[in-house]
Amino acid sequence: MRITNKEQLAAHGNREGRKIVAELLDAGLDALDPYVRVKQLVHVENGKIVLHTDGFEMKGDPHAGPLEFDLKDYDRVYVVGAAKGVQRAALAMEEALGDVLTGGHVIAKHGEAIICNKIGVTLAGHPVPDEACVEGCEKIEALARDITSRDLVFTITGSGCGSLMTYPADDITIDEIARFTHMMQIEKGVPTSDLNPIRTHIDRFKGGRLSRLFRPATLVHMTTADPSKQNTPVTRTTYFEMLEHNTFFPPLSTGTTYADCIAILQKWNAWDKTPASIQNRLLNMSVAEYESLGARFFGLIFKDATVYPAVRKKAAELGLRCVMLSEYQQAEAKEAGLVDAAMALCAERMAEPFRAPIVLLSSGENVVTVGAESGVGGRNQEYCTAAALTIAGSRKIVFGAVDTDGTDGPGGFRYPGAPNCLAGAITDGETAQAAKQAGIDLEDALRTHGTSEPLWRLGCGVAAAANVSALDLRVILIQE
Repeated sequence: MRITNKEQLAAHGNREGRKIVAELLDAGLDALDPYVRVKQLVHVENGKIVLHTDGFEMKGDPHAGPLEFDLKDYDRVYVVGAAKGVQRAALAMEEALGDVLTGGHVIAKHGEAIICNKIGVTLAGHPVPDEACVEGCEKIEALARDITSRDLVFTITGSGCGSLMTYPADDITIDEIARFTHMMQIEKGVPTSDLNPIRTHIDRFKGGRLSRLFRPATLVHMTTADPSKQNTPVTRTTYFEMLEHNTFFPPLSTGTTYADCIAILQKWNAWDKTPASIQNRLLNMSVAEYESLGARFFGLIFKDATVYPAVRKKAAELGLRCVMLSEYQQAEAKEAGLVDAAMALCAERMAEPFRAPIVLLSSGENVVTVGAESGVGGRNQEYCTAAALTIAGSRKIVFGAVDTDGTDGPGGFRYPGAPNCLAGAITDGETAQAAKQAGIDLEDALRTHGTSEPLWRLGCGVAAAANVSALDLRVILIQE
């Protein structure tokens, strides 16, 4: 189980409801483990590396079908990559390949314990990149210096790689990218979907350049994110749509342009604050060039086949109906919490638009516009805190929300017995009164974006083991 403080979370307030929400969140988080998925995909059999690809391919993949690599044709096998929780996938590759694996290197987030043995690991900055990101990229680059057509390279990328796999291009410095990222994502609250196209154009690895780096090796790409939902929350993305519009996966082609980046910067009134070195960068791989490499691509985590079924199954075991409320919510976290809480109250009082008992499931990636404040918190914590203030007095509603990688926000939390970064929160109708009795001002916590300490002191902060990210997982329980 991924949540490590479930007893604490369910020891007060609406105990039954809080226990149910914790179980539902934990079921979704547990289904995300890429270790299990890699073990299902990759095997060594009869002198071959065999990939059982069913359930890992995208719709419309022209290369679909089983995949085998005869070890007689290869001298070395490498694994490289970057993502939050990437080590779980890398460890599974170590175990699946055994002595066949030559080595490799992956970049994970500061604070993670190093669990890999044969594959090197660099811990680096997220959401703001740092020098360690460059150091990790340099170690990956070193593996490609004598690469040949008799080498087989597996890449693993996923949520977090936009920061972790930062290798500044040309005359751009890591300090410039760090300040730019902080300005865009922390101060202005720019969503990752708007930041990624720019990051793709100012990097030595992104936009398909990582695949160029390892040419002429045979390439197999895997992602710990859900590739079917990267481009639009409205429809499921097909293989070629992903390649044409990708701004997320470093090894793949991208269809975005410098003009797209300018438009994004202007939309956020950030062009004049963007360093000239970043403004003047443009070089990407086309879809045709990427396809000419003959690489294969597999998604380890499709949420339709992992997270959502796991939460629905757990809800059914608890005798509860589960409804998807919003698959991709992207708004200010506080405002999202206020709106969802108002809807939950309507369901509690009027049995509309939903009749209790029911579980409302949602995902996506809300934002927090921090500005000049310096509080420690996260978007899921703010979502649940805002909801708690709205549902104050309710005896039937419980809110739970976590970032699926186990780290909600940039971290830096310092409190006895608490983790460096909370995963999210669980709040109910008694949370606001408990805060008042404890002398805790939740409104001020939202204003200063310092929600971690109040939530932890109230027994509402979720602590969870680090893993890969599939955006956020939010659960609203409305009891009968």
